[in-house]
Amino acid sequence: MSKSFLFLASTVSIFSLVSYAQAQDAVELNRIVIGTEANDDNSVEVTDEDIVRINPTDLQDLFAAEPTIAVGSSLPVSQKLYVNGVEETNLSVSIDGSRQNNKIFHHNATTLIDPSLLKAVSIDPGVAPADAGPGALAGSIQYETKDVGDLLPDGKMFGGFTIGEYSTNGDVFTTSNALYARKDGFEALGFIKYAIGNWQQDGDGVDITGSGTKLLSGLGKIAYQSEIGHRLELSYERVGDDEARPYRANIGTIMGGRPVPLTRNYDLARQNVTLTYTNENPVGLWDPTIQLAYSITNLGIEEDASNIYGETDSINGKIENKFGLDNGSITAGVDFFADSANLQYEDLLNSALNESSTEKASNIGIYAQARLDITDRFRTSFGARADFQRFEGVNDYKDNTSGLSANLSGEFDVTDYLTASAGASHVFGGIPLAENFILNPLWDYSSGFQSVTSNNVFAGLNARFGNFNVSGKVFHTAINDARTPSYGGGPALTKDMTSTGFEVGLGYDWGNGFARVGYANIDTKIDGNPSDSYTGNYLTVPIGQIFTLEAAHTFADYGVTIGGNGQIVLEETDNFGGGSTQTTLAGYEVFNAFVEYTPLNYENLTLRAAVNNIFDETYVSRATYGQEFSTVEPLHEPGRSFKLSLKAKF
Repeated sequence: MSKSFLFLASTVSIFSLVSYAQAQDAVELNRIVIGTEANDDNSVEVTDEDIVRINPTDLQDLFAAEPTIAVGSSLPVSQKLYVNGVEETNLSVSIDGSRQNNKIFHHNATTLIDPSLLKAVSIDPGVAPADAGPGALAGSIQYETKDVGDLLPDGKMFGGFTIGEYSTNGDVFTTSNALYARKDGFEALGFIKYAIGNWQQDGDGVDITGSGTKLLSGLGKIAYQSEIGHRLELSYERVGDDEARPYRANIGTIMGGRPVPLTRNYDLARQNVTLTYTNENPVGLWDPTIQLAYSITNLGIEEDASNIYGETDSINGKIENKFGLDNGSITAGVDFFADSANLQYEDLLNSALNESSTEKASNIGIYAQARLDITDRFRTSFGARADFQRFEGVNDYKDNTSGLSANLSGEFDVTDYLTASAGASHVFGGIPLAENFILNPLWDYSSGFQSVTSNNVFAGLNARFGNFNVSGKVFHTAINDARTPSYGGGPALTKDMTSTGFEVGLGYDWGNGFARVGYANIDTKIDGNPSDSYTGNYLTVPIGQIFTLEAAHTFADYGVTIGGNGQIVLEETDNFGGGSTQTTLAGYEVFNAFVEYTPLNYENLTLRAAVNNIFDETYVSRATYGQEFSTVEPLHEPGRSFKLSLKAKF
């Protein structure tokens, strides 16, 4: 009997209990939000309720219920996010509005983030608005961290919480603590989390190389809001991972080739600082946002014979205003960034081999985005931006480039139950910085560059029948002249990539719970050939067909919530490019479940028990590097793990 059948049978049993409970419940808790519920037919919204329900440890947990979002690698330090099959460095990524410049080393994560700091994630796949920022070639991702108002109930001036967690696979212990307060318009928040553990094992009981846990994250905020709504907030967020990892952190091992140690230490830290002014009580045409931000990612790798240090950073900001209209709004403004990528290589045996290289890019953008209700049934969003970029390479090379971007999307209520949507965009991306660890001080830029551009389209339908919701969407992204430099091949190499696919979803919401199923089929190509993870570095990986399942229900009279999710990934057979030596990517089925209890008389306490990978599946996440090559042993995902956590609020 297949694991998927067992899981579905269990779900049916849960629904039977739910039906009985609904008949008995006299008290209703807050309605559970269906996971990643979209605010329009093309966006994905992960809400605070979703994050609390999921209780994610990493990005794989956070997006497990989204079939069009894939996360590669079982180690947070090397996880990469793919939206509609496109790697996140081709999207505009921000944390609390601050631009992220994190393309530091292809064996590392692009954006190392701790989901426990988040209150929401908003993703615009493909077609993104002009005010999402520059470089939104394949869409945008906006992470938003928690504020005091998200944690402190109305009427209270001071509070906090402490969380203790334990996971059996790897003996991982995690402690999280927070304090927050507000008085006379002033707010302060402090959060710190520390997790430590041993190597984890896959479903066959085999150690996953370099899978130990040593993570430290924190968030600090201070803010002041006047009685008439003027708000000034200073935020600092940091995530650090410092532990022995596989020699190539996104690969288990490589058979053959030059001899290397099994592991080496990766010290990765990402920091984000934002200073933001907003008006929380906007009036008419005056709703300003002014922001100045700085983000930086550092990576240090030390070996017996060499030390390598990489650093990427971004000074960025914006001044914009949202003009409120009777039928919508127009947001207009100017933004800027000054990004740099730096590499320091120290040869401990021969100082003559030491290297230092830097690339820089700066940009000023002017944009406007209108969001209007044309009629009661027709809503539209359209906008444009102009970007002016200056690029500086090694050896004092300089280049100036500029371009225009435009987007148009709309929704039309065909009937009271059926909504059609569609959108398109053309995006100018300028000259992206190269990854730090391939910067070469001998590069020759004399051949010049082609600016990267993209074209995106989507079309969808969404139908609502009582508590049922049925949706479907087709999409296509084409990125042209994507910069793909290499240390020995030069700085101006380019590739073209496309991602084409569709998704469908079915959901049912009964107030105290929900169930939903999703399916996506995504085909990605590079220069017209089937993609592979080597050729697709910083662009794409083979995705194929993915089913997702999620369900949850709250038994209001007992303070108990139960739920689970699962992924069924089908075997993918293709003639992968890039010299790949395998033609099949294995399919897998993985399921997780949890139960959470908050005593009705002690609502400040929450006990949660979860089991991940219930059937102890041995598998490799579809987006993980190297599965197409017989010489690569890719990183396996952890086997079955039982997790216990206790949260106390005050």
